[in-house]
Amino acid sequence: MEIAGKIAVVTGASSGIGRATALALAEAGATVVATARRERRLVELERELRVHTSGSCHIVGDIGERDFAEGLVRDTIERFGRIDILVNNAGVPKHEPLYDISADDAEALMRVNFLSCLWTTFAAIPHMLVQSQEGDAGCIVNVSSFAATVTPTFETVYAASKGAMNGFTRGLWNDLAGSGIHAVLVIPGPIDTEIWDKVHDDGAYAGAKYPARLVADEIVAAIREERFEVTVPKRNLQLVSARLFATFFPAVIRKGVARMNPVDPAIVKSAIARAREGLPMGRGRV
Repeated sequence: MEIAGKIAVVTGASSGIGRATALALAEAGATVVATARRERRLVELERELRVHTSGSCHIVGDIGERDFAEGLVRDTIERFGRIDILVNNAGVPKHEPLYDISADDAEALMRVNFLSCLWTTFAAIPHMLVQSQEGDAGCIVNVSSFAATVTPTFETVYAASKGAMNGFTRGLWNDLAGSGIHAVLVIPGPIDTEIWDKVHDDGAYAGAKYPARLVADEIVAAIREERFEVTVPKRNLQLVSARLFATFFPAVIRKGVARMNPVDPAIVKSAIARAREGLPMGRGRV
């Protein structure tokens, strides 16, 4: 798919992979609609985008709200008359013991990390279908996480949101066959973004991290070459080994994960005490 001249929507564009992807698409000639909640950052990003494509713009809002997510696509159509590329990248972390996460916490995360992807995709597909009949292909890119392949301790809900995105994207790839719409699943490994600043745990991953631009460049290549599933970085021994062990030796992976970031017995003890008092899952320990 040729990117120059296309209209691309990028969610979670104020930082990290989203910001890098918005810039990479603009550099490739796409007019970019960048969205996130932080207006000041989006204003700065828009200036950079317009160096490459003068029509690029930003829309501020909470992608975890269905009305905004669907309105994002509608506003793009009203402004540009089309939507060619949709990059669902928005995401929030949740690195906490399972016992400290409430059902409301989990739902809020799922709205941003997965349901937003579903809402924007369902809103965009009808427009892309019409465009495909006019000879213009569409592309939906969903940015997941390697945490859905090998889930670290305290990442249960985050990994679940990305696992849902994986299944959704693989289903899209099958269901959209022959429609003129392509689906891309991007699985980043440890990428150097702000998401790590929000993880306050000495046991969290502290190894090498890769630049967000590496993911952005792979996204651009995947759109152009109509690749389906892309893991970043490619040919990384650590990720390849982890994937193989997770598939064939899950017990080994569990031991390794537990060794890197073990569950403190005090956490379990507190959860049991709360349960005996009839308290629900969530913050606050006894």
